Amino acid sequence: MTSPSIASNLRSEFTAPLRHKTNLSSPGRWLLSHFLPYWSIGLLMVVGALGNAGLAAVVPVIIGDAFDTILEDHSQTQSLVGFAWAIVISQTIRGVLQLSRNYGAEWLAQITERNIREELFTSLLGKGMTFHSLQPIGDTMARATNDVREINYMYSPGLNLVIGSFTFLIMPLIAAPRFHTDLVLVPIIFLVAYILALWQYLGELYPITDKVRGAFGKMNTRLAEAIDGIETVKGNSQEVNEVKRFNKNARRFRDAFIYQGNVEARFLPLLLLGLAEGFGLLHALILYQQELLSVGDVIGYFGVIQMLGFPTFVSLFAYSQVSLGFAGARRVLDLIILETELDQNTAGYSEEMQGAIEFRGVTFAYKGNEPALQDISLKIQPGKTVAIVGQTGSGKTSLAKLVNRTYDTTEGEVLVDGVDVREWQMETLRRSISIIEQDIFLFSRTIAENIAFGNPEATQEQIEAVAKTAQAHDFISEFKEGYQTVIGERGVTLSGGQRQRLALARAFLTDPHILILDDSTSSIDSATEDEIQRAIFTAAQGRTTLIITHRLSQIRWADLIVVLRQGRIAAVGTHDELLASSEAYQRIFSE
Repeated sequence: MTSPSIASNLRSEFTAPLRHKTNLSSPGRWLLSHFLPYWSIGLLMVVGALGNAGLAAVVPVIIGDAFDTILEDHSQTQSLVGFAWAIVISQTIRGVLQLSRNYGAEWLAQITERNIREELFTSLLGKGMTFHSLQPIGDTMARATNDVREINYMYSPGLNLVIGSFTFLIMPLIAAPRFHTDLVLVPIIFLVAYILALWQYLGELYPITDKVRGAFGKMNTRLAEAIDGIETVKGNSQEVNEVKRFNKNARRFRDAFIYQGNVEARFLPLLLLGLAEGFGLLHALILYQQELLSVGDVIGYFGVIQMLGFPTFVSLFAYSQVSLGFAGARRVLDLIILETELDQNTAGYSEEMQGAIEFRGVTFAYKGNEPALQDISLKIQPGKTVAIVGQTGSGKTSLAKLVNRTYDTTEGEVLVDGVDVREWQMETLRRSISIIEQDIFLFSRTIAENIAFGNPEATQEQIEAVAKTAQAHDFISEFKEGYQTVIGERGVTLSGGQRQRLALARAFLTDPHILILDDSTSSIDSATEDEIQRAIFTAAQGRTTLIITHRLSQIRWADLIVVLRQGRIAAVGTHDELLASSEAYQRIFSE
């Protein structure tokens, strides 16, 4: 939970206009802020619930009057027909009102679920890479799917039944005095005892529902990790152990649900209902013996008392559902309010980029870890090609990811065109920089859509042109559907070299001012390496290019080579200069 002041200052790399502003200070206020724009639907629910309960109370009253009529005069059959028609008409109207209540609840539930999903997805897109690196995907998916769905169920049937049951609770208080004022005693005692029992029940249920949702999140996290790493699992013959680990989490989830069922089984209002019915009937019979009630009054009053059965039975389920919904809301809100370290900076610098890069006293550490980079100072002129080399773990990728603010420096500054990247408008900065990483991510969409991901308005001619430049056109043409071929998730239906060539085409299409290649040609076979090198060389003309690589063929034609060792700059120069003077550079090629 966060305070209003913190919630109002949350920052995000990406923001999109939401349907309405929400209050992030607490789960209750957050849910209320989602409800208030649709208060008229809530009013429809309340009116429908009141009408439904009121007309439900009419039935026992009419039946009681009918009994009295029969006992007074058996020949008044016409009056009995009138009673029957009164029940038919009243219950028809009641059905319409009940429909409006149920429809309003479902309508509100679906609208709220849609809006919360939109808010959560927008929030996730705005989180920095630090968040996404540390947050388990399985837990995020559990919150984005099941927890949001629990909020839906909280409204319908949860809140719908709570409102309906509350109106049924108050009807005996309203109807009982019609028979005799003393008869309101049992409903009042029941209501007070019911509220106290419900208070105790919800207090006991509150932490359990949190535990249930948390156990589900952990189980889902383990499942997602096992599926995502299925190749590793099978490659090491760990299927049996993974099943054991998953079953352990599944048992925790099951045990949490059983504990919840144990609490529900001890639901005290079920006992209170039986006592209320017994003492209510006894009270009515005593008044009947005193000739203060008629037989019809006793029957009608007992029918009214039995209305307490609906709120008693549904509350066992309804309040559990509301509690699960609140637990889900807390988990979803916790995800939304986690502050990202970066912000979109919509009012920031947004001039056309020239491509000059400067690292000024830069130190960077991943959260909770030792510095990956220390005291880096380096100037790169626009249009130059710079190769960044070093042993594994020397900080090459970390350095590159500071340029487009995937991460922010811990100390020092990274400047593009003389402007601190933190002062740039995030969208302008990132649209002008393309990064091609070793681990290429492709979407389960067509090849054309993957190439045009950074420029959705690109024409087919433009897509094919960059594919040819990236040496991808030939293998794409071999597919039956060509550019309309749908590739598997993460591009699993393609070879590593094919994925990387598609990534190159995607980068070329955005026409970036700064191009960063993070070991992006590592999976390209030797037969096509020369062609790919020419494509990269062509793409590098006129733009600043950073190449993280171990391939000598790429390093040699760089204008400048930066050697990193243990997070520090060990040497800077051309290939020939470093080969003659830098022991660290020599060691890279001797290993």
